[in-house]
Amino acid sequence: MQLETEILIIGGGLAGLTAALHLQKANLKVILIEKKPYPNHKVCGEYVSNEVLPYLNWLGISFSSLKPTAIANLQLTSVSGGSMTSKLPLGGFGLSRYAMDNFLYEELLKRNVNIIYDTVSDVSFTNDAFSVETTSGKRFRAKQVIGAFGKRSSVDAKLGRGFMQQKSPYLAVKAHYRGNFTSNLVSLHNFSGGYCGVSFVENQDINICYLTDYESFKQHKNLMSFQQDVLYKNKFLKQILENSEMVFEAPLTISQISFEPKEPFSNHILMVGDTAGMIHPLCGNGMAMAIHSAKIASELIVNFLGSKSCSREEMEVQYAKHWNNTFKSRLRTGRILSSVLKNTTIQSAAMNTLTTMPFLLSQIIKMTHGKPITIPS
Repeated sequence: MQLETEILIIGGGLAGLTAALHLQKANLKVILIEKKPYPNHKVCGEYVSNEVLPYLNWLGISFSSLKPTAIANLQLTSVSGGSMTSKLPLGGFGLSRYAMDNFLYEELLKRNVNIIYDTVSDVSFTNDAFSVETTSGKRFRAKQVIGAFGKRSSVDAKLGRGFMQQKSPYLAVKAHYRGNFTSNLVSLHNFSGGYCGVSFVENQDINICYLTDYESFKQHKNLMSFQQDVLYKNKFLKQILENSEMVFEAPLTISQISFEPKEPFSNHILMVGDTAGMIHPLCGNGMAMAIHSAKIASELIVNFLGSKSCSREEMEVQYAKHWNNTFKSRLRTGRILSSVLKNTTIQSAAMNTLTTMPFLLSQIIKMTHGKPITIPS
């Protein structure tokens, strides 16, 4: 038996859940397929820029009941001992993916959106429609498919996406802690081969998430050894870790994280969130990008399905244009910053420059963040 729907979303992370809310609000029939039951933790920085608040309000979403932490300032530190702090122009909030994704999932259930736990095994496009199959044998037919399957997926391999052919050197590690930290601060701490983000989320938990290259990591016998031998070289990060107690039984890890450019659509599937492109975690704004990309894709899909004058090809061209105009410069800035912070000599010079010209840090923040999202008309 083949289930019919107007929209099928592959992946129930932040971007997929947001797109489902938007499209349901537009009175479209939506099916969302997610492989893991909620709630679950994700390897993520868990800081969200307030640029998304107007759009969340339009969707009828408020996270206030989850008691997120208000964040107003950004701190940047280096192994050499340098430290810079700047005000975030729009501010932001700290909220775990465990709480945030589950909240959106429960909201979709209230709105009677069909959510199926399964894994997509194949997607094909023929006769102006999509056929989707899952590993459990379910089959779906949809007018439009949204790809929200995250950083790296077997669906990417099926589609032959270019970045899948390249091995990525990056490994990310994340855990929640209890300890002393400035509540309204998100801090980014550089160390040899990587950088670490620290900020409060809900329930007085501190999220500590770092990215490193695998070659550096594998020279150490375990995570604790790596942290003590490498991360502790940054005195600010050492102080935080030494005075914090991990809440998780063990840290979460994810490898093969690719920051290579990706296509905003493939085989007529519109990609959102990390599936369309990943910003380096040191820019601290991937969650806002995921939410914003869901808005852009959803608006174009609503227009496409409701207008006889807009072709599928025109929708795809418009999506690529909007994606690049909104996010391409942010992604490029992230790649440049990552290269700077990985080079000890350049990093030291950069920190000295920021110390003498602190306004530059504010400019960098603006380059990796957006303006408040305008709500749909």
